[in-house]
Formats: sequence, structure tokens, C-alpha cells
Amino acid sequence: MSEAPKDDRLIVWFDIDNTLYPASVKMAEKMREKIHAYFLELIISSRKRGDTPPSDMDPEQEAEVMHTAYYTNYGLALRGLVLNNHNVDPLDFDRKCDGSLPLKEMIKPDPSLIKLFNDIDRSKCRVWALTNAYITHAERVLEILQLKNPKESKTNDISEDRVEFEDQIEGVVYCDYTSPKFESKPDPEFYRKALIQANVTDPSKCLFVDDSRINVEAAKKEGWGRCVHFYEPELQSPGDSEQDKGAVEHDVVVISNLEQLRDLWPDIFKKAV
Repeated sequence: MSEAPKDDRLIVWFDIDNTLYPASVKMAEKMREKIHAYFLELIISSRKRGDTPPSDMDPEQEAEVMHTAYYTNYGLALRGLVLNNHNVDPLDFDRKCDGSLPLKEMIKPDPSLIKLFNDIDRSKCRVWALTNAYITHAERVLEILQLKNPKESKTNDISEDRVEFEDQIEGVVYCDYTSPKFESKPDPEFYRKALIQANVTDPSKCLFVDDSRINVEAAKKEGWGRCVHFYEPELQSPGDSEQDKGAVEHDVVVISNLEQLRDLWPDIFKKAV
């Protein structure tokens, strides 16, 4: 197989969830509810089978503690379940959690966001998404936001009256739940595989926006050139640390609106005529 031609353009990586839509849609809360219910069902079933030793915590409390610990330590609650041998089916988790979210009721295309993406000068840079979600959820969100058409029209949210639009995102790097012990942000290997998938040889050419401070710092450690923490004070996630909440006091650039990228990275946007 021949290698893809070398592309010396910059590459802008956007996280998807809680970055490309506002905290006000309460997506994080809905996700937490779904994941908590999954953890609770897992714990109750395990106790009934006698697979776990007796605990002083009630199932609700244990589910909350475990969910928070896995999110904090592994960057993704599901990854904690997989790596700690809970014998879960990642695709079943995806169906019951991300896959059951009523996305079309929660998020809508944002003309200002679409214009922001459209104003990025593609002669200077490429645009990709980097997400801890599985491809099914990632494609659903990006299609609803009218940023990228799905490769295959298989999701329930795709209808006969779907709107045609121009792709604003070239590719998506996602967590491959079908792979045993899959990587996710902030695992260094996840960033390295992203570079390989996007055919990037120089990490300093990467520009990155994510709502997780930890994920941003991990990218910086991998040599990614310009990294930005997208932080909305309204957004609270399980495992938020004091470091996350105090990000504005640290060395990473913090923004609260993606429009601020126009001033922060003026070189990647088309010049006004």
C-alpha cells in the first residue's frame, strides 16, 4: 500500500462533546444520568450474583463513587470498566448510554459555529475531530450540527428529509470500543494514533481545543503546538478537579466561546476581503 502524500498544512483538532455545543443544552447531565444508571445496574446485578464482597455503601452511592473514580483516573468511565475487568460489552454500554440520548431534541445547527468552521482557511490547515466517544455518537452529533455527513446512513436520526450540507470536518478520530483495552484521551497513545491516522508527522503543527484541562495538558506533553482549554463555568462534569476549575490561573490559554479562536489564531482564518 502506498503512503498518503505528505501534507504540511496545520491541522486543527476539535473535541466534540461539550465543546461544539454549549453547556446550556445539559448534555453532560444527561450523559451522567445514563452512565450512572448503567453503573447502578452493574453493581446491583453483581451483588445479586455474589460476585463482589459486602459493601457499607448502598448501590446508588457505590455507583456514583465508581463512576467518578473511573472518569477521573481513565478519562472515560467505560475505559475504567474495561481495564478493571468488569466484563462489560463496550457496544452495549454505548447503546444504553450515548446511543439512547435524544440528540435531535437537545442540539441544533448553529449558524455562527458553521460560519466559524467555514471561515477556516483550508489552504493553510485541515480540520479534524478528536473525541472519546464511539464513532456512532460522534457521527450523530456532527451530522445534527451540520459539520460532517456520516459515512454510512445507518443512525436513527437520519431521515428522508435530512438537510444536505458541506462537510466542515475532514476526519474523526474516536475511541474504538471494538478494540480490546482501547485508548482514549488523555492516554498518550491515543494522541499518537491520531497523528498516524491523520498522516501528521510533526505534532507542533497541531492546534487543539478541548473542554478538559487534563486532555489539553496531555496534548501539550505530546508536543502539540497550540492547545486551548474551552471552559464554560456552567459545565460541571464528574471528576472535575481543582486544576480544571482553576485553569485560568495556569499557563494554558482558556476560552469560553469558540469565536475567541478568531483572535487567538488569526493566521488560520480567511482574510476579510
